[in-house]
Amino acid sequence: MAKLIRWWFASLVNRAVTFMVVGIVLAVLVVVLVGSAVSRSELEAQARQQVATIADLVADDLDVKLGNRRDTLAHVAQNLTMDEEVLLSRANVFLRRNVALQHQFDGLFLFDAAGNALAAFPEKYHLVDQNVSDKPYFINTSGQLTPFISEPYVTDYQDNPAIMMTAPIFDHRQRFIGVLAGSVRLEGKNFMKESSGIRVGKSGYVTVATRNGVVLTHGRTGESMVQVRVESEAVKDAMAGFEGTRRTRNAAGEDAIMAVRQLSQVPWYVSTVWPLKEAYAPVQRLTDSFVLVLLGVLLFILPLAMLVFRRLMAPLKLLGAQISDRHLGIRTVPVDEVGGSEIRQVAQTFNTVMEERDEVMASLAEREAFFRSLTRSAPIGIVQTDVLGRIEFANPAFEQIVGVASKDLQQSLLIEGVYEEDRAGAVDAWREALRNHTVFRARFRLKTISGELVWADVMTAVIDTEEKTLGTITVVRDITHQLEIEGQLAEEQARADSILGVLQEGVLMVDLAGEIRYANNASKDFMGALDLGEHENFFDYITIVDEEKTWTPEEFLQGDDQENLYVTLKNSQNLSYDIDLTVLHLRPDSDRHRVVFVIRDDSERRREEQKLSWEATHDSLTGLLNRRAFSASLNRCLTELSPRSNDSVLMLIDLDYFKPVNDQGGHLLGDDLLTRLSKFLMDTVRQSDTVARLGGDEFGVILPACGMARAEVLAEQIRRGVEGLRVEQDGRTFGVTASIGVTAMSSYDSGPREILARADEGTYAAKAQGRNQVVVVPLPPER
Repeated sequence: MAKLIRWWFASLVNRAVTFMVVGIVLAVLVVVLVGSAVSRSELEAQARQQVATIADLVADDLDVKLGNRRDTLAHVAQNLTMDEEVLLSRANVFLRRNVALQHQFDGLFLFDAAGNALAAFPEKYHLVDQNVSDKPYFINTSGQLTPFISEPYVTDYQDNPAIMMTAPIFDHRQRFIGVLAGSVRLEGKNFMKESSGIRVGKSGYVTVATRNGVVLTHGRTGESMVQVRVESEAVKDAMAGFEGTRRTRNAAGEDAIMAVRQLSQVPWYVSTVWPLKEAYAPVQRLTDSFVLVLLGVLLFILPLAMLVFRRLMAPLKLLGAQISDRHLGIRTVPVDEVGGSEIRQVAQTFNTVMEERDEVMASLAEREAFFRSLTRSAPIGIVQTDVLGRIEFANPAFEQIVGVASKDLQQSLLIEGVYEEDRAGAVDAWREALRNHTVFRARFRLKTISGELVWADVMTAVIDTEEKTLGTITVVRDITHQLEIEGQLAEEQARADSILGVLQEGVLMVDLAGEIRYANNASKDFMGALDLGEHENFFDYITIVDEEKTWTPEEFLQGDDQENLYVTLKNSQNLSYDIDLTVLHLRPDSDRHRVVFVIRDDSERRREEQKLSWEATHDSLTGLLNRRAFSASLNRCLTELSPRSNDSVLMLIDLDYFKPVNDQGGHLLGDDLLTRLSKFLMDTVRQSDTVARLGGDEFGVILPACGMARAEVLAEQIRRGVEGLRVEQDGRTFGVTASIGVTAMSSYDSGPREILARADEGTYAAKAQGRNQVVVVPLPPER
């Protein structure tokens, strides 16, 4: 089969006919599909409207008929206003004479107020000694005293399904004395049967059911008093009160359109179902007609097209024969330019190509002669081979490299001159390059006539024409001496790298663009880049800052040498290093200008300086400022006093009863109490305030621009906090109180000593007054 298909499509005529037929079929198929889709959409819209209309009509008709019967029953019950004794005695007579109700109901019943059956019509329905007080329809009517339409139920007479309509009966005093009821059989010849007999098309149907899931009448199966089959989400939604039209699936699993309408008189709904297959039937018939017409058209067009295309392609067959003769040399004149414009253009193009080919061949012969004369004087070896790698030409430089005369190299394989250990890898790489039409480059050893090995740098390219591959041209350069020098330089470089690699200082060299030319391991650690690629820029990885500015790359690359530059280096990993940086410029006046960075980790020295500085100004136990730092802060605060701002305040705190804590609890307990007290003071004051430990149990607080009123409140808060501070040891509780002296600062104060003396006076006064006090010492009157 596959062979037959290839034979058929080998002919241009057959291809053209096939493509034409496929085009016609595709065009018709598109028209049919689009038309079918549009028609289906229109038919579906019409079908939706039709099933919705039928559902509306059936629902409205049922509402009207149920309402009329309920209203008639209620009207008759209203006219039965009489005494209960009269109702009991005339019940049968009333039902037999009420012809209007007999025409609207399949059965009529009278019940007294207790639910006992009084009469029934026809008499075959008579419920002898039956009490219906437990029936839902009697309970609703007697309880609500309004007309009621019951849920479907199975009657006691022949188990017929029916619904019951009821209305209450009252005497002259409007006292409830009984119930008038009328039943409608669901399987009888009445309005319910009429609803189920309605058809939509051939297979569409109408169903009436309750929201509780009981089928009253099913238009497809004729069933009643069975549970609703929840065949789809649409049925479930209808039972939940949904009204509308949607696509769904019927019991047979077919796509269908379903319209749902809810009844207003009773909790029922009407559903109309129409299979889409039937709704789309006109479109299917139209499609079948299109297919038949298409087959007829193809049966007529196919042989006609074959005949026309064969006549049109006859000149092309003649052209093919002439081209073959011209290629073999049988024909020496140009081919005939006959047939259609396309065939004539092919013939003209072929004649032009043949003329240009003859010219190119002559030009190639001239160029080959020029190439041979040029390469003879070249200082590097040049070898030309055919497509099999056999040497056709070798210049004197190559003869000198291998020590063999050109005439002895003719027709020998170039690859045989490669040293055996290098040959396998060279052959694989050479073949790969030729296959991909790329230039082959490699270094390997060549054998000479004397048996010595020569290292050669070899480059081979393919000689191509538009028609075929002619061979290769290979350039060979003797690099034996060059490799010896490179080896010596590599040894020196390795020795220098090993020395620099073990240094803890980072050593790095860049050019004037910032590109890294060398970096030892330590410098890579500083940069946060262990794997550096080529042409990486040093300043892409780091930023160098000091306390005053951020250094730019230009300041290093174009500036002067730098020694012992103490800065901070931030790398690409967001790590910071305090470093001692030295920058040196090498060969600054040449095109090989380089900049060397020497990076030393200065973190330990700076941490030691910071530690010494902190210890000089802070109390080692509490972490608060010591007396020296406190005095400096007080001096600074005095110089910054402004008459326009609130008063700055000094507070001295002297602990009461601290000695018993040390004596009885031990120094460790006393230290714990002082540490907690210090944390309490820091948490209580503002961030701008200064807290210091001035001595063993003496503390000072500077409150800049606080104001005396706020300072007094804060002092009282501190006093209460100190009083409430407790430490425990071995079941015993220890605590202290505070005597606090507070005074304002004045620009008239001669210095910190005067202010401290005034605040100290306050602490003495607090102790004299019984301790645990806050005493404010005012400024002298003259101030």
